[in-house]
Amino acid sequence: MASQDIETLVQALSRLPGLGPRSARRAVLHLLKKRETALVPLQRALEQVGERLSTCGICGNVDTSDPCGVCADTRRDARLLCVVEDVADLWALERSRLFPGKFHVLGGRLSSLDGVRPEDLTIDLLVRRIEAGGIDEVVLAMNATLEGQTTAHYIADRIERFPVRVTQLAHGLPVGGELDYLDDGTLAQALRARRPVA
Repeated sequence: MASQDIETLVQALSRLPGLGPRSARRAVLHLLKKRETALVPLQRALEQVGERLSTCGICGNVDTSDPCGVCADTRRDARLLCVVEDVADLWALERSRLFPGKFHVLGGRLSSLDGVRPEDLTIDLLVRRIEAGGIDEVVLAMNATLEGQTTAHYIADRIERFPVRVTQLAHGLPVGGELDYLDDGTLAQALRARRPVA
């Protein structure tokens, strides 16, 4: 059996998303076998991020600088603002490298079941950003869930008085998706968003 220190490391890793106790144990064994090439660099990286980690005061992104790298990038189009539920959504859109504008992280989505109200999210900060001017389009990139769509409609109502174009991500059939494998909600949205064949 492993020492208590190693078991503590296994338990800590098993709390990460996607890692259960068995996967965490395998990861720890790999780290121990590759101490110089895996464990030590991981330890240094965790210490550096832990010391410098901050939340961007402009958009809510998590980074090692404030403002974050996205907000500080002067090449981005400040007239385009993409609103996302969480930092993970921002990072997913950034991986695609398709959105040239800035972001705003809400910190969640409205949910009466979970007790998440508008004041629990950064909606007021979003309204102030739009009110300050310089934004032409707000892209509501909420998840295609009931709570995500409720959040999108709430935000659209809050900002309708401003002279900005409000859009949202398209929902429906994924490229390469087969009808037989799609859930009812995705099929319903695809039917509602149908368009003429060009």
